[in-house]
Amino acid sequence: MGKHFKVINDNLKHFIEAQPMFFVATAGATGCVNLSPKGMDSFRILTEKRVVWLNLTGSGNETAAHLLENSRMTIMFCAFDEKPLILRLYGQAKIHHPRDQAWADLISVFPEIPGARQIIEMEIDSVGTSCGWAVPFMAFQEERTQLEEWAVKQGEAGVEQYWKDKNQLSIDNKPTGILESS
Repeated sequence: MGKHFKVINDNLKHFIEAQPMFFVATAGATGCVNLSPKGMDSFRILTEKRVVWLNLTGSGNETAAHLLENSRMTIMFCAFDEKPLILRLYGQAKIHHPRDQAWADLISVFPEIPGARQIIEMEIDSVGTSCGWAVPFMAFQEERTQLEEWAVKQGEAGVEQYWKDKNQLSIDNKPTGILESS
């Protein structure tokens, strides 16, 4: 049932690109494990072994805190319609903030989304698939608009103030690096 690959082949690439959401899992050396759902047009495959995703402002910033301690990350996609499949990307990730040159190099692969906070880049160690037979059928209706509307209403200064107030520390009180200078 399950298969392992060293790279994202064309079939897996097409599957990933068709999914409207994905999940990101990270963990620091201690504390909570984080698993976050992600959506919008925020995921890109750059090569068969390298992916990036645009991390948008949220109520927490756990992924950033974890990656400062431990670069391991898993990204999971699953089919909610048609043929069942679960696909996981395992690898080592790093964070790029708007102040970083890598941000400038990578941001053009994404549409402009208000409230963009970081770009997470992952080098893939392996790719795994499994059956997904127990994943329910669900129909995608549309993207939510609340996050973009909130970010536009806040403006750039308001979003940065939110980062200062809510995104500098993880729930385990670990720094996220969101406002550090280069």
